Amino acid sequence: MSVHPGSTAVFQIPDQGVTGANCSTGWCELWAVATEPGVITAVALAGVVALLAFAYVRDAESACRSERRRVLDERDAFESFADRVAQIDTVSVATDATPSGVPAGALRGIDGAGGGRRPGGGPAAENVTLRRVMAAYHDTVLSLPHYRAEYDESAAESLAAELGPDTATALASDGGLSSGARSALVDRSRRAARARDRLADAIDEEIDELSDREGALSSIDRRRRRLLGHLDGIRSGRETDAAIDVWNRLSELERECDDLAADRQRSLDDPPLTPETSLDADRERPFYDYLYGPVDGPRYPVLAQIAEVADGIRTDKDRVGGRIAGGR
Repeated sequence: MSVHPGSTAVFQIPDQGVTGANCSTGWCELWAVATEPGVITAVALAGVVALLAFAYVRDAESACRSERRRVLDERDAFESFADRVAQIDTVSVATDATPSGVPAGALRGIDGAGGGRRPGGGPAAENVTLRRVMAAYHDTVLSLPHYRAEYDESAAESLAAELGPDTATALASDGGLSSGARSALVDRSRRAARARDRLADAIDEEIDELSDREGALSSIDRRRRRLLGHLDGIRSGRETDAAIDVWNRLSELERECDDLAADRQRSLDDPPLTPETSLDADRERPFYDYLYGPVDGPRYPVLAQIAEVADGIRTDKDRVGGRIAGGR
């Protein structure tokens, strides 16, 4: 999965009651403080830092959005393939029954069917329909830019993997498109499209959760910065009392990080989508392995980001504790 830049955030200042003479909301105090020149500079610098922070979560969100786009492209491709196959006339073959036990080598016979080249003397009707099926598959599913690179399969292997080996062997053994084979291809193509719809919805849920976790971590980090800025500004001879108060509040932020980590752990144990087969049974969390396994970075980006923020808070506590011990 590739990673692309995130969206641009737009910040707005609420105008209700902020400038009124009888302002009584919390925005008034915030506005009064935020408009001090020194604070404006500090906020600007903090904004630059914030853009550089939370790289794990933001990279994960970009990767999820990219993967969701590709999943939806595949959904559309299978829908298009089903529509095209449904319009192809069937041919009579020896039997409409789905064959079994067809050797794997028989599948190689359909790989070249999408080339569209007529042999001399004119092809049999069966070969015409087979070529139309494979041409449709090449023009839809296999035409996706990422598909061949990611799956590295021949047309026959892809057809068998996506729509079932029996549908591919039916085409190979019959040499054409029987009514039963057409029904199976259309039905399973639409089923593949619906499966990708469900996968896209699951990725959407993960994107929402990533956004929520980033918002919570941003809130924690902003409060951490304000506490440290407050402590650095104390010049009244009460530095020790202020340091104790800041240390206690940093401890509260550390506990919030612990709660966030526990919440995320519960989410990991209850993913929005689980595989319908046991193919991934050897993986502890196949949905998240699927999303983040190919991405450079930690396998569990949210937990890694929480740990990074918590480590920063503990470092700040050590520094504040040193001030308390030093009596200044």
